[in-house]
Amino acid sequence: MSSITIVSDGITRVHTTAVVNAANEGLWQGSGVCGAIFAAAGPQKLKKACDAIGRCDTGSAVITPAFDLAGSDYIIHAVGPVWRGGQNNEAKLLYGAYRSSLELAAKNNCKSIGFPLISAGIFGYPLEKAWNVALSACSDFISENPNFDIEIKFAVPSEENRNTGERLLAHFQKSGI
Repeated sequence: MSSITIVSDGITRVHTTAVVNAANEGLWQGSGVCGAIFAAAGPQKLKKACDAIGRCDTGSAVITPAFDLAGSDYIIHAVGPVWRGGQNNEAKLLYGAYRSSLELAAKNNCKSIGFPLISAGIFGYPLEKAWNVALSACSDFISENPNFDIEIKFAVPSEENRNTGERLLAHFQKSGI
């Protein structure tokens, strides 16, 4: 049975079949989540794989091997939007980044996926709004794919982030996921 959980940990330590990288459109190594994933996977190997793909549009995702990232087989590079006040399709684009990631996970028969809270770091997406989009996308995917079981884990670094996520997740669970 599919599930959604939130853990207080770094994304590189969740040990899921696929780990999601909060990527940029150029698939370049960045800082934060992206930098940690590149470092754990082997920066040169991951750079070469990302360079071969070339780019990924905002609201979409692409997949590479996980290389040296312990406990995972794949890295899914999802590009969320930069927050610009909420009037520039940010919610639709963020939802698309999660849905594209989950669709790639299903296509590659991943039984588990680890997400950071995409766009809520340096891209400036407000915390509660980011959680609502993330949980909506994951809940919708689970509802629309009842024959595909996947364990969805959100790895978040801060207590505030985890508490906000758990509060909103409880609301979503009461609604039927």
